Amino acid sequence: MREKKHLLNFLDGSLIEAGCDEAGRGPLAGPVFAAAVILPKDFHHPLLDDSKKMTEKARDILRPVIEREAVAYAVEAVSAGEIDSMNILNASIAGMWRAVMRLSPLPESLLVDGNRFKPIHDIPYRCIVKGDGIYAPIAAASVLAKTYRDEYMRKLAAEYPQYGWDRNMGYPTREHIEAIRTCGYTPYHRKSFHVKELEPSLF
Repeated sequence: MREKKHLLNFLDGSLIEAGCDEAGRGPLAGPVFAAAVILPKDFHHPLLDDSKKMTEKARDILRPVIEREAVAYAVEAVSAGEIDSMNILNASIAGMWRAVMRLSPLPESLLVDGNRFKPIHDIPYRCIVKGDGIYAPIAAASVLAKTYRDEYMRKLAAEYPQYGWDRNMGYPTREHIEAIRTCGYTPYHRKSFHVKELEPSLF
């Protein structure tokens, strides 16, 4: 069995670095959630990894640990309406910046998961592809964004149970697509997201 790779705690140990990540870029419904986390330079937890590689149980165990031990953290949601008005990439970036600006202390550098970001404030940043599997602060942000979003989608599922959001979290599963076909869209659906299976036939 291959040993799990140890996550790096920082890129520059002399700076206050925040990891940034989002959850929910692909779903048809619900907000995109973004998180920013400043971890202690010596933080370590054996369960911490890219949240997509973790079990739900592991994420739920780790979330309160991150919240308790982080130097600072913040989580922001960007609504379906905002996503429709600015597109999902810009909404994800806006969510990360909103989370960053709530941190105290304000970070001196950002480690951002992915390859796209925009400088909105005078805080330098580094985009890192698959950074949530490389740097602990990004992994921690991915865990918070994912768990907060899943929790929110379960609340919405109680309001609209026919869409199965407590199971599919708004992603385009067969169940979700059939529910849209039968029941139509809700105020939480992203109207700018088009599903091929729901497009009218050309014939």
